[in-house]
Amino acid sequence: MNEVHRVIQDRQSARVPFDPDRKVSKEDLKEILDACRWSPAAHNMQNYDIIVVDDPEVMEVIGNVKSRISEEFLRENYEQLSFTKKELLEKKTGILGSMFPPAWVDPSKMAEVARESTPMPLTQSIRGSPCLLIVVYDPQKRAPASEGDALGFISLGCVMENMWLMAESLGICLQVLSSFASKPVEKQVKQILCIPEKLKIAYACRLGYPVDSTRYLRVRRDVTDFAHHNKYGNKDI
Repeated sequence: MNEVHRVIQDRQSARVPFDPDRKVSKEDLKEILDACRWSPAAHNMQNYDIIVVDDPEVMEVIGNVKSRISEEFLRENYEQLSFTKKELLEKKTGILGSMFPPAWVDPSKMAEVARESTPMPLTQSIRGSPCLLIVVYDPQKRAPASEGDALGFISLGCVMENMWLMAESLGICLQVLSSFASKPVEKQVKQILCIPEKLKIAYACRLGYPVDSTRYLRVRRDVTDFAHHNKYGNKDI
C-alpha cells in the first residue's frame, strides 16, 4: 500500500473529545490550508473562504451558541444505522447506532425527543477542540451550466477532502460539523465572526488531538459492489 492510499484508508471522523490544551501548530495549519488551496475547483472558481478560529475566547462564544435536534435528522439518521457490528459489516454502509443516545434510535420516541429536546450549546459538538475551520461560500456565484450549482458543491467537498487528508497525514484528527450550516446557528456564528451577509456557511471542521485513541468500526463496500465494466451491471472488473 502506498502512502497516499494509507492516508486515505486511515482517515476517519473523530467523534471523541479533543485535548483543549494541545494546540494545532501554525505550521500545521498552514499545511492544511495550502492543501485546500490546491483542491479541485469547478472552472477554477475557488468559491470559498475559510475562517480559522483558535482564540479561546472566540471559541467560548461560539460554544455558547445553541442548536436543536430535528425530527427530520433523527428519522433520516435512523435509516443509516446498524445495531450490531455484524449487521454493519454485512451492510457495508452506514454507522453503528451505539454512537447515539438510546432515545435517538427509537422510532417511537423521535417526535417526542425532537419536540421536547432542549437546545444544546455547540460546545458539546466542539468537544474540547482547540481549533475550528469554518468554510463559507458565495451562493450568488455558480459554476457555468451547473444546475443547482452541483459542481460548486462538489468543489466544496474537494476542499473538505484535501484538508482532511492533509490533517490525517500530520497526525491531526478532524470532524465535520454540519450543524454550523443550519440557519439558526449560521446566523449567530456569522455575527460573531463578522462574516459578510452574502456568504453562507458550508460546514465547519474541528481539529485537534483526541484525549484517547478509541477508533470506531469503519466499513466500505467492495470495489465489485459499485464498479461496472463497460456497461452497468457488468461486474467483470
